[in-house]
Amino acid sequence: MGLGLRRANHKPFSLFPSLPSVTSFVITGFPLDYCLVSVHSVPARLFMFPYNQYELIDFGDGRKLERFGPVLLDRPAPAAQDLPRRIQSRWKQADFVFGGGTQSKSQWKPKTAASQPGTITDGRITWDLKLAEFGHVGVFPEQASNWDWIVQQVRRARRPLRVLNLFAYTGGSTLAAAWAGAEVVHVDSAKNTVAWARRNAKLSGLADRPIRWIVEDATKFVRREVRRQNFYDAVILDPPSYGHGPKNETWKISRDLLPLLSQCAQLTKPVRAFVLLTCHSTGLGAAELEATLADSFFGSCGAGARAKPLCLRTSAGRQLHAGVVARYPG
Repeated sequence: MGLGLRRANHKPFSLFPSLPSVTSFVITGFPLDYCLVSVHSVPARLFMFPYNQYELIDFGDGRKLERFGPVLLDRPAPAAQDLPRRIQSRWKQADFVFGGGTQSKSQWKPKTAASQPGTITDGRITWDLKLAEFGHVGVFPEQASNWDWIVQQVRRARRPLRVLNLFAYTGGSTLAAAWAGAEVVHVDSAKNTVAWARRNAKLSGLADRPIRWIVEDATKFVRREVRRQNFYDAVILDPPSYGHGPKNETWKISRDLLPLLSQCAQLTKPVRAFVLLTCHSTGLGAAELEATLADSFFGSCGAGARAKPLCLRTSAGRQLHAGVVARYPG
């Protein structure tokens, strides 16, 4: 399943009918410093973008202003819907603005003579950027803390790991795991996105690492792996709210996530090295995501999984909610 339809459903939903919707919990239930901040926060981390590569400049009124290399982009940010902008003058300097229609028909509009973004790097992985549909550019900077965590888990295992990465997009998690020494199976339904991820591997000097690149619907692939008893040591998932597979398969997170997680649990060996589940759907919060992961893999909501919000931070210290992540071990 590709990430082409990553737009969130703004109506709250619950994967567990017995649990209340936790939309407000996501935004207000945690102090800001509880978030996993992924930009410029801890210099010792491996996958932090330096200021000359990426910066969240400002956000508010449902949008965020970011700099990728020298290029300023103005694009939607649902979590900033009811927040004020703080640096009005910088917004006028945006080189490209995404919007002007419904989400499926919106386009990037040039506002200056600047060229499109080229590449950015954290010093280890290099991303080939482009202005893509749905306001995407090929990298989600808020995932940087997850890439650090993946490297830590691979190294901590002290044994060869086979990692399955579903909804793998342009390969940030795949390349982090491969960089740390794991064998990775990278699955995404969009052929052009998998090709994009392979370009990133080449740019990063990781093209020769043991990575299998699979263009396939995630649910179908996992179901087939269960039948074949192809086991993995770890699973990474970053599912969209909605999506379509290469053969018009449909994905809806509120309907399909639980069955997929149950099948992923069957694929992982009794001694699992790690599981990482991220979600960008507005209606699904950290408490429920943590319970979802723990219950699906261990049959218990208190089985060692932990969830936190993901955030991006401006140089002034403002933090923008950017999804939630559940991890095992927590």
